[in-house]
Amino acid sequence: MAKIAVLDDYQGLAMTLANWSEVTAANEVVVFDKHMPDPTELVPALEAFDAVCLMRERTGFGADVINALPNLKLIVTAGMRNAAIDLEAAAARGIVVS
Repeated sequence: MAKIAVLDDYQGLAMTLANWSEVTAANEVVVFDKHMPDPTELVPALEAFDAVCLMRERTGFGADVINALPNLKLIVTAGMRNAAIDLEAAAARGIVVS
């Protein structure tokens, strides 16, 4: 069972905007409604997670954050692109970005 974090769901709607039933049946999904712009707060909150779903570009996912998350294997973002994700750092760690 993977641990999946959904970040920046400040409106509390992420789990209602798509069918998450297959995902939640096989994984633990935790939704964060509080924005955590500071890596000193963000990293400890996400250390145990295997995947992170980012709501657009609200939370920065630079090399400092990516390299501090030992279990991270997948970053998913809402939208066509996300300038807040360091794609090179993710690639260097073998982390898939979608």
